[in-house]
Amino acid sequence: MANTYTQIHIHVICAVKNRQSMIHSSWEDQLYKYITGIVQNQGHKLMQVNGMPDHVHLLIGYRPIQSLSDLMKNVKQDSSRWINHTRLAEGRFAWQEGYGAFSHSKSQVRKVISYIQNQKEHHKKKSFREEYLEFLKKWDVEFDERYIFKPVT
Repeated sequence: MANTYTQIHIHVICAVKNRQSMIHSSWEDQLYKYITGIVQNQGHKLMQVNGMPDHVHLLIGYRPIQSLSDLMKNVKQDSSRWINHTRLAEGRFAWQEGYGAFSHSKSQVRKVISYIQNQKEHHKKKSFREEYLEFLKKWDVEFDERYIFKPVT
């Protein structure tokens, strides 16, 4: 759209269905490249992607050309289809329904990129559930405890 100028940075967190640790270190870089392609093909910029075996973080330079829910639907469907088609995961791979999305100002981008890059180190000290609840509370997001990711048992 002509004369539309935006600067929108969205940090998205997605979990593997049932919080299973299915993203293996041997193919996680391939997954991140694939997700990057999906985001870019939708007209957005993937600024950083990284995660753990049970979840991923994305920092997206978001353009208001489609809804965030449509973008994430494409990311999750297409990446699941690719993982299953290439048989990278043991068993059937799927993402958990829903996601967390948090906005950031330009001044926060470097800090968020660093945070995402250091996920493995960060999760030596804090569980995914603790991290996720911290985000929801910090951004004053109302949530229903019934739908928050449960600890893996």
